Order: sequence, then C-alpha cells, then structure tokens
Amino acid sequence: MRLTPEQNEFAASVAELCRREGGAREAHDDVLYRKMAALGWIGAGLPAEFGGADGGMVDICVFLEQTARGMAPIGGFTTSIIVAEAYRRFGSPEQKKLVIGGVAEGEVASIAMSEPEAGSDVGALTCRAERRDGGWVINGQKTWCSNAHIANTILLVARTSSEGGKHDGLTMFHVPADSAGLTIKGIETLGGSDVNDLYFTDCVLPADAVVGKVGEGWRQLMAGLNLERLILAAGMLGTAQRAFDDTLAYVRERRQFGKPIGTFQAIRHRLADLATEIECCRLLVYRVAELVDEDPERLLPREASMAKLKVTETAKKVALEGMQMMGGYGHAMEFDMQRHVRATLVSTVYGGTSEIQRDIIGKTYGL
Repeated sequence: MRLTPEQNEFAASVAELCRREGGAREAHDDVLYRKMAALGWIGAGLPAEFGGADGGMVDICVFLEQTARGMAPIGGFTTSIIVAEAYRRFGSPEQKKLVIGGVAEGEVASIAMSEPEAGSDVGALTCRAERRDGGWVINGQKTWCSNAHIANTILLVARTSSEGGKHDGLTMFHVPADSAGLTIKGIETLGGSDVNDLYFTDCVLPADAVVGKVGEGWRQLMAGLNLERLILAAGMLGTAQRAFDDTLAYVRERRQFGKPIGTFQAIRHRLADLATEIECCRLLVYRVAELVDEDPERLLPREASMAKLKVTETAKKVALEGMQMMGGYGHAMEFDMQRHVRATLVSTVYGGTSEIQRDIIGKTYGL
C-alpha cells in the first residue's frame, strides 16, 4: 500500500493540526470541524461541484485514521459522509446541492435507521411514512441515531408499504432536523451522549422529501455498505494506533524493579503482537479502499465486512491490553486509555455487529 505524495502531505497536515488542537473531551467541536471544512478536508471525498475535492475512499481513510489517532473532536464526520454519499447516489439535484454542499461546509448529517425492535434485522423496522394531502406523514420511533442532536439533516429510513418481503417497501426521506413533529432525545451511554432516540409524531414532509425511489430504500442502503464499513474501520484503525502509542509511551517511562517495564519480555512481546495486528489492519483497510476507488459502484460485501470486523476487534484488543499494561493508570480518568477502551468496546456493535460481519463473510463463501 503506497500513498501518493499528495496523500502523504495531506496526512501530515491533518496530523499536525490534531497535535495542536486535538485531544478535546467533547465528541464534536463545531469550531474545529468548520475550520477543517474551510481547509477542504471534510469534503475530501465529495464531488467538486458541491464544494468537495473529488477525492476517493483512500483520501477519506487517510483523514479518518489521522483524526482518530489525533483524537480530534469531530464525531459528526462519520455519519455526515455516509449520508452525503447516499445523497450523491440517489438524491435529486436540489437535495445534493443542499446536503452535500452543507456537509462540505461543515454541517452535520445523521441517519435514522435502527428501531427498538429492528437493529441488525433492519427489515423489521416499523416507523411508517404514509401519503397524505400530496405529501408524507411520518409516525414511529428511531433509536441509536448518532449525531442527530447536532445535525442539520436526518436521512430517515421508513416503511411505506407492507407488501412483498420484509426488505421491500422501505423508503429514504430527507428530514430537516428542526421539522415539526420530530423530537430528539439523547441517550446516555458509556461513551457519552452522541446517540439519540427520535420520535416522529405526525411529522409532515413534502412529496419531494423522498431520497431516491419509493420502496427502494433497502437496495439503496446496500449500495452504501462499502463506505460505511470502511469509514468505521478507518476510524478505529486510528484509535488502535493511538492506544498503542499511549501504551508504548507509558511502558518506556514507567519503572518497576529498577528498569522500564517495557524491557520486560512479557510486555515487549505483547506490544510486538499488537503492532503486527495494527499493521495488518492498515494494509487491509487501504487495500479495500483502493478497490472501492477502482470501481465505486462495485459492492464488496466480503472485503468491507472483513475490514470492519478485523479492525474493530483489533482496536478493542489493543485498548484492553493497553489498560492492562498500564495497570491502575490505565483505569484512571486523567489518562486517555479509559477513553480508548470506551470507544473501542462499542465499535464491534455499531454499524453491524461483529457477529453480523462474520455472517456476511460466511455467506459470500456459499455457507
């Protein structure tokens, strides 16, 4: 895997800004995020006609790895780029200009898909959109909606028909976050307050709120899975590297029995194994990103699921091993390791659990 000189320069610039301004405790700093947008970084993978840089998946992965490693508080990026890609593929010209252009300028977008009884089984969702008076009326609940509380736009997946199979009759809708009839309520989690419940009560949308085609929501979702899984993998790659960096710095300085604990074979071998696993993850992420850039329309269910599975499970292992090697300090709030642990634990759950990724990979082998 070789980055171009321009991509290496991009990575260095992002890393330097993160060294100066990263490490904040909040999940999303709007001032820093818009500064990155003004530099053209948020739109690195977006079309130039809407303010982006016409970059590709490799550029997005470079940005995500470096910002996660630098602990930049830009939590709104992941959902925003996923939503922007959906609008790029399926949105009307007006929707593209509004949403993709807004994301490139630093606005946040969220996606509302999961429900209390429909997580991994997306086809079981029941939030309904009914035609009424020339428009649509939405009723139902969504949950685990990342960044909805700071979003300008919410991409809603709702049921418009009960006919056919469970994956038929789903439709995507453009929902302004300040729409009447929409209530957003935060969910407190181990990792903070960046996910939300959404309650739709007779929320009225115009006829042109449909993104793509009525009843094609499931197929449209599937078209974006390469991007979603790679984005999550690239971010966790950066987090894994940061957890490793913090552990390495600690074991070089921490002395017991008259010498740095990093000189003990048990610690040295642990770090050697973790470094090897992280490098394997990096090669996998960027190889799949290259495949996406070669043919953006090609679906890569096996490769994208492998990347998401491998990197998130490795990141979790690195953080937990880091906490163990740091002893009590790994558990202390004054150190970042506890933060890495909280971030990585949930990474094997959101965006498709590790079990779902394994199931997808298995099915690609005819199992």
